[in-house]
Amino acid sequence: MMLRTNLLAILVALAGLMAHAQPFTFVAMGDTAYGDPAEVYPQFEALIKTVNERAPQLVLHVGDIKSGSTPCSDENLLAQLAYLNSLSAPVLYSIGDNEWTDCHRKKAGAFDPLERLAFLRKNFFAAPTTLGTVKSEVASQAADGYPENTRLVLNDVTFVTAHVPGSNNNFQISDISAVNEFMARDAANVKWLRDSFAAAKDSKALVLGIQANMFESDWNAGGAEVWEPHSGFANFGAKLIELSAAFAKPVLLVYGDSHNYNQTRPFPLNAPNVLALEVPGEKMMDAVEITVDIATSGVFSTMLVQNPALVKQ
Repeated sequence: MMLRTNLLAILVALAGLMAHAQPFTFVAMGDTAYGDPAEVYPQFEALIKTVNERAPQLVLHVGDIKSGSTPCSDENLLAQLAYLNSLSAPVLYSIGDNEWTDCHRKKAGAFDPLERLAFLRKNFFAAPTTLGTVKSEVASQAADGYPENTRLVLNDVTFVTAHVPGSNNNFQISDISAVNEFMARDAANVKWLRDSFAAAKDSKALVLGIQANMFESDWNAGGAEVWEPHSGFANFGAKLIELSAAFAKPVLLVYGDSHNYNQTRPFPLNAPNVLALEVPGEKMMDAVEITVDIATSGVFSTMLVQNPALVKQ
């Protein structure tokens, strides 16, 4: 009886390992849809149709759901919310600068950025769930006033979003209200990052989605993988390096902002386990499919998903 019990326990354990080792896919996109709605909305719909047909288990949109020169009106923002909700997989969304920090621009409608941020939080993050047709519950930082910072676990992989947008993370020293907003949110983001890595201690890998390209300028000027003091990404970036190194398992950083499909190892000295994926955007309105296989050393492999509406015949 003891032998049979031990054998059963081993079989159960092996079955659990095999279940956990099953590969799955998720799709990342960002910086879309840009331009005249009459032109780009049909193109975006074609991309959404293609993504839905691929049936990923999750979609990660890293923000900038419209261009910086498109008005930040309720109508335009809610139109993009409807598109996110038309994706058939659960959707994690990280807020971009085009949705709020840059809304003060005349072409964007001369809105109050903080009012637009409040609008996004109210409408896009009303409940602690993902967006998309299929909703999944998420952990969030809503108790601290940042419901947009979310986290969920999928097949032994922890997915995290943090509100780190372009335009220097809203660290605009000429605007005291922007500085105050940045300081509070930056501290909250660092706390959320720390809490998320702690929550992921038993996960096999971690995926972090943010909007900003933290490496676009003033990055690593001295060769020591550091940001300049005036960078709005200095605190968050340094904490990401520290926590990723301590995590010592694969980390995938997904971001947008500068519209180029690109993969790098941004921290080869201090956190070589971090793979950074910049998604395409703007005129390159495509997506990226990521296969996650924790049974492989790299865990993450990527493939460009082209938009059929933009493929040249």
